[in-house]
Amino acid sequence: MMTDAQKEKIRYWRMEGLGYGGIAARLGIPENTVKSFCRRNDLTGTATIEASMACRHCGQPLSGSPGRKGRKFCCEACRRAWWKANPELVDRRAFYRLACARCGKEFESYGNKGRKYCSHACYIAARFGEGGSHDEGAV
Repeated sequence: MMTDAQKEKIRYWRMEGLGYGGIAARLGIPENTVKSFCRRNDLTGTATIEASMACRHCGQPLSGSPGRKGRKFCCEACRRAWWKANPELVDRRAFYRLACARCGKEFESYGNKGRKYCSHACYIAARFGEGGSHDEGAV
């Protein structure tokens, strides 16, 4: 049984032109399940030109130039509103599970796999000692 979020992702990725196998791999479900859902919901073939030529948020027609990547939104406000309403469709692949070099606590870092410390406090303690003050020798 597919969740509503999975169904929405299938619709979105089919309109983006992604194939059944690619969608199945991203969702971790059988390819035939994706195919069946697409057949039942008229998502076979490739994305229609009419659907790709309208703003995803408000449905306003979009102008396009041949040979250029098509627009998906009519304006910045629609783009922000659509992504705010559909955060589950953001492909977040840059999350890294790391261990703090000072305390050993596991933490998650987004976009920076070279991060060493879980917090600023751990960085200061490791850099300047347990006291945390970098002006200990000041007069």
